[in-house]
Amino acid sequence: MELRQLRYFVKICELGSMGRTALELELATSALSQQISRLESELSTRLLSRSASGVTPTDAGLAFLQQAQLTLRHADEAVRAAQQARLSGHVSVGLAPTTASVLGVPLMQAMRARYPAVRLHLVEALSGHLATMLNGRQLDIAVLFGADAGRRWSVLPLLDEKLFVIAAPGLAGAPAGGRTRLAHLGKLPLILPSATHGLRATLMVAFARARVAPQIVAEIDGLALLMDAVRAGLGATIQPGAAMARPDADLLHAQIADAHVGRRNLLVSLSDDELSPAALAARVVLSDAAHALVREGRWAGATLHKN
Repeated sequence: MELRQLRYFVKICELGSMGRTALELELATSALSQQISRLESELSTRLLSRSASGVTPTDAGLAFLQQAQLTLRHADEAVRAAQQARLSGHVSVGLAPTTASVLGVPLMQAMRARYPAVRLHLVEALSGHLATMLNGRQLDIAVLFGADAGRRWSVLPLLDEKLFVIAAPGLAGAPAGGRTRLAHLGKLPLILPSATHGLRATLMVAFARARVAPQIVAEIDGLALLMDAVRAGLGATIQPGAAMARPDADLLHAQIADAHVGRRNLLVSLSDDELSPAALAARVVLSDAAHALVREGRWAGATLHKN
């Protein structure tokens, strides 16, 4: 016996017609009649009396109707209970400013669509600070650019980013084309994050490898202020493509073509046994959202990590 057979039977008793019921349920009359015949065969009794004026339940059918209605109500209540007990809770996610500019809103939208009862707490901070917060159990999940192998963290490669030179038009020494190399940037005035910033460390290693001494004219750790200084023509900067997530027609950008220049994004979280079901679900959603942005070409210079 199937719930759909009970629903068909109750609707027939309600409308008093096989034809009208079939029309409302968008079924062929023959298919509906076949389901009722199977139900009667299973019960070994006639449930409906058919006549030229319509269909009415037999005495057995009336007794069965009451129990069928009760069973369907219980089934509907079970569905409602499951929906009300859907995944809920609170998840804290840390993103660096550049990552937040491209991933923050899509992550919020994806979480709301999949898990509307989960409250998302987003923290925007430098990667090193996010690592400290993660270690202090102030975050459940973070996208970092380096992870301490000694920590009891779950670490999954998320994607790889190329870096771009970003400059105001007319800045002396700015690349003229869409691609450039570190060897051509020795005389370019640069505004970079300070030495405590992970991106700065990555760039200094890359410059040393290219045997270039960069001309750093200012250090700014805040992305918004740094980009304002670049727009003002005070210098160029080197940032991942995520920094260009908010379109800025006034700025020029050229991808650095050196193969060794880039940044790996890691999806880092507390160990699986420390994460709540909501946090485990959010980790999957974050990964899916980031990968979708890359596949759709909405994360400039990013490629999916290849093992």
